[in-house]
Amino acid sequence: MAEFRTLRAGVFLPPFHPNDEDPLLCMERDFELMQWLDKLGYAEAWIGEHHSGGYEIYGQPELFIATAAERTRHIRLGTGVISLPYHHPLMVADRIVQLDYQTRGRAMFGFGPGLLPSDAMMLGIDPETQRDRMADAIDIITRLLDGEIITQQSDWYTMREARLHLRPYSKPRPHLAIASAVTPYGGKLAGHYDLGMLCVMAGSPNGYDTLDYNWELANTEARAQGRTMDRCVYRVMAPFHIAETREKAIENVRAGFEKWQLYSYSVNPEGGAAIGMPSIEAINEGGRGAIGTPDDALRVLENYWTKTGGFGCILMLAHDWADWEETKRSYELFARYVLPRFEERSAWRSQSMDWMRANREAFSAKRKAAAASAVERHFAEEQRKKLEAAK
Repeated sequence: MAEFRTLRAGVFLPPFHPNDEDPLLCMERDFELMQWLDKLGYAEAWIGEHHSGGYEIYGQPELFIATAAERTRHIRLGTGVISLPYHHPLMVADRIVQLDYQTRGRAMFGFGPGLLPSDAMMLGIDPETQRDRMADAIDIITRLLDGEIITQQSDWYTMREARLHLRPYSKPRPHLAIASAVTPYGGKLAGHYDLGMLCVMAGSPNGYDTLDYNWELANTEARAQGRTMDRCVYRVMAPFHIAETREKAIENVRAGFEKWQLYSYSVNPEGGAAIGMPSIEAINEGGRGAIGTPDDALRVLENYWTKTGGFGCILMLAHDWADWEETKRSYELFARYVLPRFEERSAWRSQSMDWMRANREAFSAKRKAAAASAVERHFAEEQRKKLEAAK
């Protein structure tokens, strides 16, 4: 029997929202997006944490998840990501367990060092220390979730007989993941602590080039711990917008993409170029994203699959580049025409139709013969009844 590929689909919601829109309505639209994705069968959504810039407006993704979970039924909701150097590790672990209960196990927790230098500057944190603090916090959080009592002190936290007073709802613990960009930190920590990987820079040239290297780092570290990595928790993020034609897709996103570029260049002098999106045309030309048709999106999935050797989930970068109705239409087209073709969900349907067509003359002849036989039997029975009545 042929083996079919398995791939989940989800979104990574930073969120990107233009500064000229009402933030209240932007938030409501994000909740509506979660409901729409839930209806379409998307598997997961990851929501970001940011504290400056005015464009990515959620300071605590756990709060968003708590509300979104009440409005959805199936989709899993993750922090994408909690910037660990900004939080006391015990407080993070406590929030994880509470949200694990409130969502009945649908919450996931992604970790990272913190993306925006402006966030770190406001908190008086040296960016040079952020990755080390993240690694330290992950070690503490996983130990707390395992039930350990910790007394430990550093230059940024103090813990004295710290422990969780609730066991996790999910056994043995909720799903944990780490952002993996270009540096080897994400892959090594994923392997060491049995974390999923969120490859959030896969759409950039450097991030794309290091996909297989960072995954192998994770596997090497996991083997050293006596474990193996599961490709099911290997996630790749890329930009998509799907329409009936490539021209329509490009036209849909042009105005919103320009607003996003203004923010991107405010964060980084290299702007969109730093994450592989200096222009709409560059997204398509690089083959690491698709602003186009379902066929274009399918080619991108094939490209990533070949590059990685297989991964568990494609995360579509959620953005406000297109009109809201066109945005919803894009997610619908991806769910209806891209993912099923990639997974070959309709392969047996097609084989069944081919078999039926190949035998249609024989089957039709049998159907006609059966119908004629039924008519013949009917009239024979009627004739028998008449003869019986005449006796």
